[in-house]
Amino acid sequence: MVFEHAQKCRAFPTYKKMKTYKIAKMPGDGIGPEIVREGVKVIEAVSDKDNFKIDWVEYDNGAEKYLKEKVLMPEETLKEIKQTCRAIYLGALGDPRCKPGVLEKGILLKTRFYFDQFVNLRPIKLLDGVWCPLKDKGPEDINFTVVRENTEDFYVGIGNRAEKGKTKQELEVARSLYNVKFGLDIDSDSDEIGYQIGVMSKEGARRVIKYGFELAKKEKADTAYFVDKANVLSDIYNFWRENIESVGKGYNGIKPEYMFVDAITMWFVKNPEWFKVVTTPNMFGDIITDLGAMIQGGLGLAPGGNINPDGISMFEPIHGSAPKYKGMNRANPLATIWAGAMMLDEIGQPKAAESVVKAIEGVLKEGKVKTKDLGGSNTCSDMGDAVVKKLG
Repeated sequence: MVFEHAQKCRAFPTYKKMKTYKIAKMPGDGIGPEIVREGVKVIEAVSDKDNFKIDWVEYDNGAEKYLKEKVLMPEETLKEIKQTCRAIYLGALGDPRCKPGVLEKGILLKTRFYFDQFVNLRPIKLLDGVWCPLKDKGPEDINFTVVRENTEDFYVGIGNRAEKGKTKQELEVARSLYNVKFGLDIDSDSDEIGYQIGVMSKEGARRVIKYGFELAKKEKADTAYFVDKANVLSDIYNFWRENIESVGKGYNGIKPEYMFVDAITMWFVKNPEWFKVVTTPNMFGDIITDLGAMIQGGLGLAPGGNINPDGISMFEPIHGSAPKYKGMNRANPLATIWAGAMMLDEIGQPKAAESVVKAIEGVLKEGKVKTKDLGGSNTCSDMGDAVVKKLG
């Protein structure tokens, strides 16, 4: 009887427990809820296919909450996400009813700084089936990644104004990595001045430089490109170069090459095939990644990740909230869906991530479903459905 019972038990397969990831979902403003809806639809389809589960926790931080309750991103919310979630999936932020910068600084930048998401990762990849504005360039020519430092440089958010005469001002940068205080004695005979201070630390520079070298190594690139404007802003960007030289000694076979920010914009247009990995300080990275988005087919196809390799990362499309299209179901969700694929890769599901990108490319190559920005008339929902169908 015992033997017979054992034989029957062996007839049933042993199943591994399904892996579950808790993800903070922040739809945001304007078209944000619509594009995130389609991203969630695709992620759930691929998770069913690959036998893992996403447990979504929604946070309504955005313009509506701010206008009603004057609440942006409370510390309690950030602590809750840190304690319970694996990543953040963000739609878009921005609303014309709010003063410019309020939502971006109070929610987006606060979240990046709180979780120390020191890398902004931007794949610049032209997918098959997408029109490129560069003559004679195809998918084999445009396939690189921009690694943008995400917490320092001129985006630390410290600066002020001073009127004629003598004033004393104190400014502070408070980070988990370091704290810096500036005590300024200003003596000006101008009616009024405005100023902004850029800050780059040795710790902050070296970690993003190392990330860039590591990615170049992974991509089997023999050259790692680094952006700056050391010929004009010499103190801060020569400091950047010194740290590149120091970190680069640990990467034999990978040559660091320096490019001024104005020059690299030319070469992105003329010879994008040169690049595999480009690492850049914060402000210049913000500029050149928008150019990158255009050469890969437009903002509707441009995803981004705010990465903390050892902590919580946040993924989003790089376009804005497009409030005039809110509720119209006509936005292109592909950048958001692609950002979801980046998130899957970061949390440990690279196979699912690759499947989603291939499905996006399959839909674009087929060309039957196109949103308005791609020259068609399909809806946001149509595009999400098409990607799900292509996943099989």
